[in-house]
Amino acid sequence: MKYVKHLAATAVLGATLSTSAWAGTLVINSDASDPAPKEAWGEIVKRFEAENPDITVKYNLYDHEAYKTTIRNWLVTSPPDVVFWYAGNRMKTFVDRGLFEDVSDIWADNNMKQDFAAAAPAMTVNGKQYGVPYTYYQWGVYYRKDIFDQYGIAEPKTWDELLKASATLKDNGVAPFTIGTKYLWTAAGWFDYINMRTNGLDFHIQLMDGKVPYTDERVKKTFANWAQLVEPGYFLENHASYSWQEAQPFLYNGQAAMYLMGNFITPNFPKELDGKMGFFQFPMIDSAIPMAEDAPMDTIHIPSKAKNKEDARKFLEFVARAENQQLINEMLLQIPTNNKAKAKADPFLDKGVEMLATAGGTAQFYDRDTDPAMAKEGMKGFQEFMVHPDRIDTILNKLEKVRQRTFK
Repeated sequence: MKYVKHLAATAVLGATLSTSAWAGTLVINSDASDPAPKEAWGEIVKRFEAENPDITVKYNLYDHEAYKTTIRNWLVTSPPDVVFWYAGNRMKTFVDRGLFEDVSDIWADNNMKQDFAAAAPAMTVNGKQYGVPYTYYQWGVYYRKDIFDQYGIAEPKTWDELLKASATLKDNGVAPFTIGTKYLWTAAGWFDYINMRTNGLDFHIQLMDGKVPYTDERVKKTFANWAQLVEPGYFLENHASYSWQEAQPFLYNGQAAMYLMGNFITPNFPKELDGKMGFFQFPMIDSAIPMAEDAPMDTIHIPSKAKNKEDARKFLEFVARAENQQLINEMLLQIPTNNKAKAKADPFLDKGVEMLATAGGTAQFYDRDTDPAMAKEGMKGFQEFMVHPDRIDTILNKLEKVRQRTFK
């Protein structure tokens, strides 16, 4: 599914011409298609055009899942001038293939190594920067405070407390966790957290880098912990048939009590649940292991084959500015990557900012931290485990073969 939103006063071109550029036109392809990001980027494009009256922006908006597939085609054929993407290994994959432009000059000219100090490592390959990050956000458990209160459940701080809370909810006919694994990345969030809490961030990153076998006993321990939630049926039934968006109503109508998700979910909370939604950090499994967090970063880049790189650089510099980072993130209810921009005062963001400031390190997210070929098969394996936990040995043996093939 593809839909094009045209924010300029020029005629909409056919799909075949949607990435071609002409003088004074900046072509941007984006996957910011949910309501809050759609509105935020509409405002940013409008402000950029007002500040640069000689540039007309053609802003093409795509569905998330379609975008992940089609960007690979654009980059090698006839790309737009700016693309939306992700930091970490997802960016590095395109950098390694020579498909993203080196924008170290933008970083140097705009003091970005200081202003984006925390974000810089995820944007850097071999000492060079390849894009501009505009937001990052915490992951954690969003939950129904009123349902917890009804059954006398406190926010779980430990794994045992989480298991007890889940048992209480299940006994009372409430699904402890909603989740939609139709698109596989949601299951990866569970793997990341249970692995980081079981084995620590350093081990997790070694696994992401292909340096640890998937058949390692420590990985098996992660799945044994996960099985304590899967086997008793603590996840929403038939989750493989729902997208992450389609799994939300179960939380809102009270059929489920918790959702492990990124903070981008919060603008979707219905008004009638004001004051009834809470957030807690993913609980501790081993007290000896520091609490690391998933904090994925969203980014924009210039394709190496872009036609209008001059205006694309202007747009990246515009997005890097503190006031624009602040505007975007106030509308997204997320955290600016420019440390001169302030996060909006919001109960969920306040907790997220504090949690990330005290975290024992951060990961980007499974499919952004490991090789794309490994991520694809890994996430298939996670979903299969959540449906058929008895197949764990077969799944891990298969993933180990993929690891050996991918990380030669």
